[in-house]
Amino acid sequence: MPLDTAHPDPSSSTGLMLWRVTNAWQRHIRVALAPHDLTHVQYVLLACLTWMTGSVPVTQRDLAEQAGTDVMMTSQVLRALEARRLVVREPHPADRRAVALSATPDGVRLANEATRAVEAADARYFAALSAEEHDHFLRALQQLPR
Repeated sequence: MPLDTAHPDPSSSTGLMLWRVTNAWQRHIRVALAPHDLTHVQYVLLACLTWMTGSVPVTQRDLAEQAGTDVMMTSQVLRALEARRLVVREPHPADRRAVALSATPDGVRLANEATRAVEAADARYFAALSAEEHDHFLRALQQLPR
């Protein structure tokens, strides 16, 4: 019995193609992050935290929202980053129930090194698109989370 689908072939399925592209891109990112001893999610959280660090304390919930990750998973990954002394947790200055997060100097250094590697990997991976296609693809991606 054939598959009951509206698509004439697998490559015409938006969802399947997104799945394939995402998996291929993630393989490139894993290779780029391997020399930095970071998983993709560790990198995303460390980079987001480094980006967010400033005058306003960053909570675990703030970080999870910025990164688009689950709060409980974020907590587990933060423990691993904290064990490596890349992240510190300190009492939140305004909320006794919350903890303020920040990247350590080593965490900031690693986030920046890894970001250069990730951005280079992105440039190589997305080089298959023209500048116009890249801009259109990025705009389309920006619409989807809504």
